[in-house]
Amino acid sequence: MSVIWGIPYLMIKVAVDSVSVPVVVFARTAIGALLLLPFAWAGLRRLRGHAWPLLAFAVLEILGPWWLLSDAERHLSSSMTGLLIAVVPVFAVLLARATGGRERLGARRWAGLGVGLGGVAVLAAPELRGGDAWSVTEVLLTAVGYAAGPLVAARYLRDVPTLPLTAGCLSFAALVYALPAAATWPAEPPPGRVLAALAGLGVVCTALAFLVFFELIREVGTSRAMVITYVNPAVAVGAGMIFLNEPLSGTITAAFALILGGSFLATSRSPEAAPDGAPQARGTMDSTADEPAGRPRRGPKDLAEERPGSAGQGGR
Repeated sequence: MSVIWGIPYLMIKVAVDSVSVPVVVFARTAIGALLLLPFAWAGLRRLRGHAWPLLAFAVLEILGPWWLLSDAERHLSSSMTGLLIAVVPVFAVLLARATGGRERLGARRWAGLGVGLGGVAVLAAPELRGGDAWSVTEVLLTAVGYAAGPLVAARYLRDVPTLPLTAGCLSFAALVYALPAAATWPAEPPPGRVLAALAGLGVVCTALAFLVFFELIREVGTSRAMVITYVNPAVAVGAGMIFLNEPLSGTITAAFALILGGSFLATSRSPEAAPDGAPQARGTMDSTADEPAGRPRRGPKDLAEERPGSAGQGGR
């Protein structure tokens, strides 16, 4: 699972070298929607009556972030992008606090916020001096969107099943990006590696990622499934080094330790359950998903009736 949600940054980097940002986002959303809709079809009726929250969720989780992320990677390395996105849990805690979250933050969690943001500063400072300030800002705005989306889902879409929610938002995003993609469609077929990257983004990093993650929650529960949040950046950095020859600098190593350590501390929980409306990690549903491992396995059709808590982090 960590590999599936750690490699989108590599694939986006490969794709944007040859095709426009709208084409990248359209291909990813259209392929993902086409593959997920058969599993979610029966539950799509549950989306009725939630137009505005659905629109907000789609904008915050898909429409905005996937454009910003793809555009940023025209200038930033995939390794740096994956590390900057790792600050999502820190932003989630800050947004929850700023929007009336009732959970108290102890000294350890406040320290985690400071450490995580310090890691972002260490990573972003050289780029800001080198003229890539907007690209860094785009990635950080993506992280804000990934952190805000779960708040919308947790507070306004709790009665909407997760799989129909995801399929519906992907379908809407594909429709929005269809015209911009058509207007910027390449005159000649892209190279094979670019086509493979686009297919991988839609099939592996979107459709398969959601299905596998939902099943992972079925098996081990939300809390243990959250572990992938802390492994994704390592996969992103490793993939960039291996396939794109991106360097592993001292700055990236230091920022990796600070961001991941800060995120872990900032999202650490007390034994008591979090109050209603508190955000969870990207990809998770509500706390009812924390069920013992070993329960009977269910198929994709059963996923259409699951309730969401949030849609959290990843390649995305």
